[in-house]
Amino acid sequence: MAGQLDGVKIAFLAADGVEQVEYVEPRQALEGEGATVHLLSLATDPIQAMNADVEPADTFTPDAAVGGAQVADYDALVLPGGTVNPDKLRLDADAVAFVRDFVTSGKPVGAICHGPWTLVEADVVRGRTITSWPSLATDIRNAGGTRVDEEVAVDGNLVTSRNPDDIPAFSAKLVEVFAGARQPA
Repeated sequence: MAGQLDGVKIAFLAADGVEQVEYVEPRQALEGEGATVHLLSLATDPIQAMNADVEPADTFTPDAAVGGAQVADYDALVLPGGTVNPDKLRLDADAVAFVRDFVTSGKPVGAICHGPWTLVEADVVRGRTITSWPSLATDIRNAGGTRVDEEVAVDGNLVTSRNPDDIPAFSAKLVEVFAGARQPA
């Protein structure tokens, strides 16, 4: 049986400090539906994932550096959290530009937990309603967005969730939204 995401190419953007479960579980859900997934990072050196932000977990080797990536090569983007990961991404001009260009292209973008910090830095939450880890509320408000406390929020091409407890709902919504993102053959 064909998967809902056959032919869909998805980029995950992450750096050292990525929350492992927020990367691994959504990736598995997307790949399980047939998506091709690439891990992008600031460089191609392995990145250190974390459990609960403090315990080192596995390392993952990126497929490419975000500086050489093109939005046109992907149908959708996912921004996992962890506090250190998005903090590193939002300090990198290439990562911020990639996220900004992805959102403004109209292609779907998913972000969970602290992942929306990169959306804030890319200045793409103005006038949008998203959810996130609670401590991002002021950042989202100051960036012109509205933060809601919901398992999953969808506003246009943005799909957001609050924390690892929301991963099942987040992953299901990513599959649903990304299924409509297939590039024409």
